[in-house]
Parts: sequence; structure tokens; C-alpha cells
Amino acid sequence: MVKCGERLPDDYVLHETIDLRKNKKQFWLVNGLGLVLAALCVLGGWLIDDPIKTLNSVPEDSFWIGEFLQIVVLIAGMIAYVILHELTHGVFLGAFTKMKPKFGFIGWAAYCGNEGYCSKGRYLVVALAPFVVWSIVFSILTVFFHEGIWFWFIWVLQTINVSGAAGDLFVSFKIARCQKDILVQDTGTKMKVFRPMTKEERATVGSGEKTEEEATGEKND
Repeated sequence: MVKCGERLPDDYVLHETIDLRKNKKQFWLVNGLGLVLAALCVLGGWLIDDPIKTLNSVPEDSFWIGEFLQIVVLIAGMIAYVILHELTHGVFLGAFTKMKPKFGFIGWAAYCGNEGYCSKGRYLVVALAPFVVWSIVFSILTVFFHEGIWFWFIWVLQTINVSGAAGDLFVSFKIARCQKDILVQDTGTKMKVFRPMTKEERATVGSGEKTEEEATGEKND
């Protein structure tokens, strides 16, 4: 059974590198998926509670003060969500690899990662945990706030949660298609997938020759 940890087994080689920043095809695919998910969330929210009706129900004399406070609260909620999203990744990644996760920003995007190696199943948990956990949390909240301004406050966060998970969903899809005994290293900016050597590769290494992956360094799909 493949175990998570700090060290890559000697008989593992690089299978694939996933770098959504450098791979333009994947970058635009993920961003397109995010836009589609956002549009579907907005449509779903509109079917639950008409935002025009909600705005028309707000008294004119308190509209601007209330709107300002709601915008402030919404911005604070969005910032808090981004932090909590990455912390959720970090809790599972740190627990599985026994290594402290690192957090940061690349441009407008936040990230969480470390130098540890995760088995396939556990990495899927790491990747999907924020999407699953916060989707459930926001869904429960909408049961209690199913109409009005506060519904839309929660639903905007839900939309950010779902559309922002496009990258995690894409990576999870690719990892799910890999063989079961892979190990994944997620440094936050890119993911490296490692697999056991084949018999032929073991023989090549035993004879002192380098495998194709060792010679080229990386394989970026």
C-alpha cells in the first residue's frame, strides 16, 4: 500500500507535471469551467430568490446605509472565505504528509502546498475538501436564510466557492484517471505525479542507464 510522507520511494519516477499557470490550454480550460460554474450558481440563486424583488423590498430611506454595510460585510466574508479555503487544504495536506503546509499568493490566486507526497486517494481528499466542506456549510446556511439580502450574501460566497473550485475539480479529474499507486507532490504552484517504475525501467536503472523522465527532467501534459 502506498503511504504519504516526506520521502519519495526510490522506485518511483515522474509521470506528469500539472502546472495550470504555464500550460495555457489548461489555464483557459479551468477559467472557462469556472465561468460556467459561476453562471450556473447565479441562475440557481435567481430561481430560489429573485434579486430584483429583494432590492425592491428594501426601504429607500435605508437603502444606501444598508447597502454600504452589506458590501463591507460581503468583502470581509470573501476575504475570510479565501483564507478558510486554503486552510482547509492545509489541514488535510499537513495531516496526511506530516509536514507543515505553506501558504501564499501568486498574483490574484492564493495557494497551499508543501514538499510532501500524498497517495492518490488522500490527495483527492486534499484537493476536494474545501469544495465539499464549504458547499455543505453554505447550503445549510441558505436553509435558514433562504430569501432577502442575507441569502444573496451567502449565495455569492457559495458561487465563489463553486466557481473557484474549478482548478481543484480539474486536477482531481486528472488524478482520478491515474493508476492507483501514484504519489502526488503539491507545492501549491504546481503538482507532480509520480508512479512506480515498470520492469523495463527497473532493468534500465539497474544497468546504469537513465530513464526518459530522468533524462528530460519533467513531463508537462
